[in-house]
Amino acid sequence: MRKVLLLGSTGSIGTSSLKVARDIPERMQIVGLAANSSVEALVKQVRETGVKQVALTDPAAAAKARTLLPADVVVHVGAQGLVDLVKQSDADMVIVAIVGTAGLAPALAAIEEGKHLAVASKEILVMAGEAVTEAAKRKGVNILPVDSEHNAIFQCLEGHRHSQVQRILLTASGGPFRTLPADQLPGVTVAQALKHPTWTMGRKITIDSATLFNKGLEMIEAKWLFDVPMDKIEVVVHPQSIVHSMVEFADNSVIAQLSHSDMCFPIQYAVTWPDRVPNNLKPLNFAQVGALHFEAPRVDDFPALNLARHAGTIGGTLPAVLNAANEVAVDAFLNGKIPFPDIWQTVERVMTAHQVIAHPGLEVLIEADAWARREAMQSCA
Repeated sequence: MRKVLLLGSTGSIGTSSLKVARDIPERMQIVGLAANSSVEALVKQVRETGVKQVALTDPAAAAKARTLLPADVVVHVGAQGLVDLVKQSDADMVIVAIVGTAGLAPALAAIEEGKHLAVASKEILVMAGEAVTEAAKRKGVNILPVDSEHNAIFQCLEGHRHSQVQRILLTASGGPFRTLPADQLPGVTVAQALKHPTWTMGRKITIDSATLFNKGLEMIEAKWLFDVPMDKIEVVVHPQSIVHSMVEFADNSVIAQLSHSDMCFPIQYAVTWPDRVPNNLKPLNFAQVGALHFEAPRVDDFPALNLARHAGTIGGTLPAVLNAANEVAVDAFLNGKIPFPDIWQTVERVMTAHQVIAHPGLEVLIEADAWARREAMQSCA
């Protein structure tokens, strides 16, 4: 039985995690919940799970929650509230599904408390991969990937030595503009960019999928999760999203993980690892699937992949700068301030202007993040 603290419980990963908990109650118990400002959804989840501790980062939402929740439910408030919830919870695993860099502090707190991490927020490892992985090794904590691609790689690597890995092959759906001519990209709308062909996700990650920055961030995340250099990580477009990623070994054999596009699969494996347990998820029918298609990404038309590869190769503060600039640029696009291609153009300008600091501590990373946000805001103004 895993006692699980769920950070980001009202988002898509959070709601899928609760589905998994309902499906395998003998293996997964939710003991705490955290959200940003979705009070009604959180209150409903508290009633379902019976948890006695929650956190809301929005103070007004936290105040409202206190009027709706039973008196014996502790409500933590703000960014510090997330850390307090982690420290006071009796969870042995923390699922971090908070969008952006807000999950970094509670993730580090979980490691220091000896709680295993199930990471769905890739920004944690993109921004501070070196610090997070070193802390996990020091405390003997497992970092288990929840992203479907990284969870697939994790499964493919089971029973194999990392020294035998020749290539990690991250699959990408290609997003809604996979076949759109490059000269039409400046005219795409927010509504078009939010129509992902395969997954139902939050707004930010959906835009990242459209620009391929999501896959770029996953490349950097894979570097830290699996301790492989960037030149061993490649992206291949797979529109059906049935093959969630692959690993090629020294003998040129390739092992892949396949399933329907349902985040319950990787969440369950992260929670029950190293076991596999029965569930009610839909199995694959290969006759119905028919054919699987693969193609090379259009790196010239979608430069996010090359920008991320450069950031991951250089390391230091540059991945944090890339991530922060991208968050600001995505927000600017969603609010109609910049056209679609300006997202990666903004990131490139900020990265070019940055003076990289090698092996940064947490304070330096936070300063680099803040600097990149200011630069990106000026660029998008």
